[in-house]
Amino acid sequence: MINRFTHTGLQKALNKYPVVALLGPRQVGKTTLARQLAGSEDSLYLDLERPSDLLRLSDPEFFLEKNAQKRIIIDEVQRMPELFPVLRSLVDANRRPGRFLLLGSASDHLLVSSSESLAGRIHFRELHPLQLLETTAENRDTLWLRGGYPLAYLALSDEDAFDWLLDFGRSYLQRELGTAELRTNPQELEQFLQLLCSVHGQLINYSNLAQATQLSLPTVKNYLQFFEQMFLIRTLHPYHANHQKRLVKSPKLYIRDSGLLHLLSGIQSLNALEGDILKGASWEGFGIQQLLAILKPGLQPYFYRTAAGAELDLLLVQNNKPVASFEFKYSNSPRLSKGNTEAMKDFPNIPHHVVTPSNSAGEFRPGVHLLSLYDALQLLVTKGWTWQ
Repeated sequence: MINRFTHTGLQKALNKYPVVALLGPRQVGKTTLARQLAGSEDSLYLDLERPSDLLRLSDPEFFLEKNAQKRIIIDEVQRMPELFPVLRSLVDANRRPGRFLLLGSASDHLLVSSSESLAGRIHFRELHPLQLLETTAENRDTLWLRGGYPLAYLALSDEDAFDWLLDFGRSYLQRELGTAELRTNPQELEQFLQLLCSVHGQLINYSNLAQATQLSLPTVKNYLQFFEQMFLIRTLHPYHANHQKRLVKSPKLYIRDSGLLHLLSGIQSLNALEGDILKGASWEGFGIQQLLAILKPGLQPYFYRTAAGAELDLLLVQNNKPVASFEFKYSNSPRLSKGNTEAMKDFPNIPHHVVTPSNSAGEFRPGVHLLSLYDALQLLVTKGWTWQ
């Protein structure tokens, strides 16, 4: 069994808050983690995609009050938004920590529904696909190739892993499309997601996406919003506090899980990945996802790019002040571009890091440190920048 990095932090939250919400995509391990947290404690698990459990909640106030002494775990809670006002009433009557553990696979719906009725009573956590601190540094390439969905990562072979990812991706779109207000079909969404793989790690150009797909701009934006709500893509926004230079304003787009990126790009082995033009962008996205998966909410991630070409892959900001940067290079003997060097000069008072597959040689040049991806994650832990 894999010990999830967020296990300790989530247990602390359950000891403090009456309601804890664990968000993340399907098949990422939310239910497994929730049951581990329940342990031998008297708990009750409800899955709102099961008709029998929905029937038990036909009178939610009566049923939940009847089981008030148990920890109630409610899966796919975004499918029953009318439940949130009931939870608020029950919590106000009894604020015992850890009463309710809510699991959700659609971020925006859950946040909007709960923030109105459970403000001040609920704590949010996101469970990401597996990351390197959970799987060990020796398995880095397997994790990078297959991605972090547990059943793909733990598959007996790469072929089995990508067979699972193919079935997962199609069924995910089919199931979630039924809850989204999109007038389309799973095949069109799959084709659009495949197109996004070709711009992974690049600035989003909505007009180009609309032209390539012959879709309207509003439709393109709706599709992107849908994929982001389903935790399939990430949009990383540019840092804008430097007003003395012309800065890029468009966000960058990443497919969150490297396994899905490789599947949709036709890459199903490490040898194929090594020889593919996508390799560098894939490593960048993989590294960014790994760091952000453990980053605590108090630190905000951005990228930095000026109109003149100065750029940094990841800039961490705390209390509106940059605190560190990370540049991802798929080489153990990396070279900084002129744009990287110029960007680092724009932030002379923070440490800069070049993240490689396995080289942690220390100071690369004054103020610039060479780190392996595993050691970069350990650095965040050491600095107290993670949410454990």
